[in-house]
Amino acid sequence: MAGETRRKFDADFREGAVRLVRETGKPIAQVARDLGVNEGTLGNWVALDRQRRDGAGGQLDEDERAELARLRREVAELRMRCDVLKRSVALWVSDAMGSR
Repeated sequence: MAGETRRKFDADFREGAVRLVRETGKPIAQVARDLGVNEGTLGNWVALDRQRRDGAGGQLDEDERAELARLRREVAELRMRCDVLKRSVALWVSDAMGSR
């Protein structure tokens, strides 16, 4: 269409549209239809947002992979400690209630 003009969307509108996709889990096509935006355009905005959030295309460098592995080990250890503490408290309360 030769006489068609391109619509311009400000940053707030683009950010809000991407947030709708991200936070509601609705398909891009549905959100685009609801907002009156071309599906491909919204898809591009969402893809750019994902790249920006994930960093370099979602790829972790060697240091980041090492840190992730370390943090996963630490989380596992902390979960185990938390579980042990919960059980200890439960036993302590049970013992305290039984001796009264």
